[in-house]
Amino acid sequence: MGFAVTVREPNGQTSHQVSMSQQTWQRLSGGKYPPEQCIHAAFRFLLDREPKESILRRFDVTVIAHYFPSFEGDLPGYLSPS
Repeated sequence: MGFAVTVREPNGQTSHQVSMSQQTWQRLSGGKYPPEQCIHAAFRFLLDREPKESILRRFDVTVIAHYFPSFEGDLPGYLSPS
């Protein structure tokens, strides 16, 4: 699956191309949340840790854990409604 993501903030915007396999989606969400919600949660996770300009322009969701090892453990908190 491929997703085009635009992050808009008062100081500008960035665009990103993100891929996520069906297998990764199942692992991350247990099939409980739509893929788009997983991508949104992943970006919320990233933006809590770095500015939008530091996020890779093109990447697969699995690379997030290479930079932030807690990603998969923390993601459920970003998926669940607050």
